[in-house]
Amino acid sequence: MPLCNPLCKPQSQPLPRDRRRAPTRLPSLALALLLTGLAGGAGAEELLGREEREALDLSAYRVTDPDAGYFDVAERMAELESTDNAILLQELDEFSRGPSCQQLLAYEPITTRVRIPGYYPNPEEWELASEPLFRFEDSVSLLAGAFVASGDSYYADCLVRYLDHWAEAEALTDFHYDSTQPQAWFATESMLFAAGLAYATVRPFVEGLEEERERLEAWLNELAHLHAEIPGEPENSCCNNHFYRRALYGSIIGVLTEDDELFRFGVSAVYSALHDMTEEGALPLEVNRGRRATHYQNYALLYLVTNMQVIARQGYEEIFDLEVDGNTLHDGVDFLFRILEDPAALGDFAPLEQYTGFLKDPQYFTWMEIYQDRFDDPRVADFVRRVRPLYNRSAGGHMTLYLMPPDAQAHIFQDDEQRQTEAFRGLGES
Repeated sequence: MPLCNPLCKPQSQPLPRDRRRAPTRLPSLALALLLTGLAGGAGAEELLGREEREALDLSAYRVTDPDAGYFDVAERMAELESTDNAILLQELDEFSRGPSCQQLLAYEPITTRVRIPGYYPNPEEWELASEPLFRFEDSVSLLAGAFVASGDSYYADCLVRYLDHWAEAEALTDFHYDSTQPQAWFATESMLFAAGLAYATVRPFVEGLEEERERLEAWLNELAHLHAEIPGEPENSCCNNHFYRRALYGSIIGVLTEDDELFRFGVSAVYSALHDMTEEGALPLEVNRGRRATHYQNYALLYLVTNMQVIARQGYEEIFDLEVDGNTLHDGVDFLFRILEDPAALGDFAPLEQYTGFLKDPQYFTWMEIYQDRFDDPRVADFVRRVRPLYNRSAGGHMTLYLMPPDAQAHIFQDDEQRQTEAFRGLGES
């Protein structure tokens, strides 16, 4: 069975907003494998191993616009200036008293060896150890959001100085990693893409600070390569949602530093995920997580979709409709909604008694702003209206502020408690 159609053809759904660049032919996985002598290796029912993945010929993917980021910042800022949408106005109002740059710069960079206990055995200890890392992610996302909301270069310049402060200290270059204790490695994944996505938002608007920008970009690039050199465990962190997280920093930092190798590392995760996907749209390494199968199917989509947005902004719009062995991103989204409505759709992958607490936490659904901006999906529309505004401290920041069309939703869905309860009740009751 071929791994992909001869040409990875797009689906029929058009983008609601035409942001396409010149059309680019994407290499099919079958062609990539043929060129590397690996055709006939991994079948659709098998996982794409790290060696096979690294051997893919993805040379057609190149960084084309280092300032493209993950959304059109100038266009969005102009749109926000004239908006009368209540949700967006509330978001803007929250930035009316922006953060103090001096206060943020007073936080000391993490220069000691990073060690984080495992989450599930020790959630309280994990949270305590992770607080400085979370503060970094919230800080960079806050500064990027404040800039978009206000247009004040104070926040863009502050973000550059903040990241340069960490670069000068050579922060995060020493983290503990052992195959049995990978949490510090996991935790620094999100710090890298939080920094990259926030910086990508402001960099085109920063004047001067050349030395600082050069230093922080070199630091981000070095960290990304250092971090990505760790392969992870077979049929686990090598290839599951943690790989998709590493791919996200690979793509955005690759773009910022015009590093095609890093960028292609990011692209490879999309091919890997679609190759591994079952005919039903399940991501095997995510849905084998027992009671958290549904959570991890969604969790993987969070990073895959955000990564695809970065890739698309480099002119590869067709990445959202890439087809590998008949599998597309849309199949993964369809499967998520099926198992949310009826856990029995998981079949033998996982038990019916699924953990649903994640539905109360809007941070896990920022990817839906990206998806809905491109594809008019009534299931997504119905769900996001219950949980907006959406914010994720690392995977894109204030995504409702950045991407929600002003005519998509006029008001927040009830109050916070009711909003979360409605989302928690399930998606099939509306």
